[in-house]
Amino acid sequence: MNASLNPARERLLLLAIDIGERIFLLILFASFVVQLFHTIGVRPYNILALISEGLVALLVIVRRPAHKLSLNPLDWIVALAGTALPMLARAGGTALLPQSIGAAMMFAGLLAAIWAKLTLRRSFGLAAANRGAVAAGPYRLVRHPMYAGYFIVYIGFSLNNPLLWNFCIYTLTLVLLTIRIAAEEAILSSDPAYASYCRRVRYRLIPLLL
Repeated sequence: MNASLNPARERLLLLAIDIGERIFLLILFASFVVQLFHTIGVRPYNILALISEGLVALLVIVRRPAHKLSLNPLDWIVALAGTALPMLARAGGTALLPQSIGAAMMFAGLLAAIWAKLTLRRSFGLAAANRGAVAAGPYRLVRHPMYAGYFIVYIGFSLNNPLLWNFCIYTLTLVLLTIRIAAEEAILSSDPAYASYCRRVRYRLIPLLL
């Protein structure tokens, strides 16, 4: 935390950040629902993207307070932009492969993300923070299984909705998520429990590769 802030101001700042983050995400998700909902009749698999992003909104609402929270403006810009960009994706175009393949990838990625989110439960948040080290469920395999699930969902959605807009949105999102991972691990690295966890689980996204 910023050493120049007295405890009362620090608590007020954290409360304002917490409330602002939740309002931002809810408005963004509502916009995403309006943008994508009318396409479900023609492209029913798009509901998987709505479920995936809806879980993000739900878990931010019910999360627990952070033990340590980044106040670095860059970390917040990266976190908010990385969360906002996927909700700007659009339906359209002609599927590059049979739609069942893209839908299966979206479903598999969604299951991975849901498993990770349910394991995190109230430890989930957008910006880098320490709400307690989690080493259960998919976190026994890789350190960031939720992001791995997102990647799979994005690929599946792009295969079924191959717009240049979506390609640009998801490419930038992946860059921001990579930066976000580094920021999260920088915050968590001071926690002995997380340092021990990293020694046990070496890979961030893909077992034996990355």
